[in-house]
Amino acid sequence: MTIKVQKEDVDIGALISAAKTPETGAVVVFDGIVRDDDITEMELEAYDEVAVAEMEKIAKAATEQFHLLHVDIIHRIGRLTVGENILIIVVSAGHRPEAYAGSRYIIEELKKSVPVWKKELTKDGGRWVPGEHGHGAGKPGSAL
Repeated sequence: MTIKVQKEDVDIGALISAAKTPETGAVVVFDGIVRDDDITEMELEAYDEVAVAEMEKIAKAATEQFHLLHVDIIHRIGRLTVGENILIIVVSAGHRPEAYAGSRYIIEELKKSVPVWKKELTKDGGRWVPGEHGHGAGKPGSAL
């Protein structure tokens, strides 16, 4: 299991390989990517210690609830351009329904509770994106 916040990109292939065990019947990968919504870049910040602790809690709950065999959650921070990976979730389970459900549960819970803030940078400046979590109104530091 890998749960972390980092600036570097992610080797998704290595994560998939690590998720495969003899008991694995399905691996599901979620790759959240910076999309072109009339932005040039996206800047992401996180309260690292709290974010990792919350992601670990979510991974544990998903593992128990959906009988997952393996969970990786890696959230990137820093300045990212269109097309770059933001969030990678890799889960494996004995069967497809559990793998899909576990992955979906993880992303939905992350959106609700992990303190990560996004600023979309445009040619004319930038704008903070309101988060679904309760950690400040989408602005770093406002919840601290």
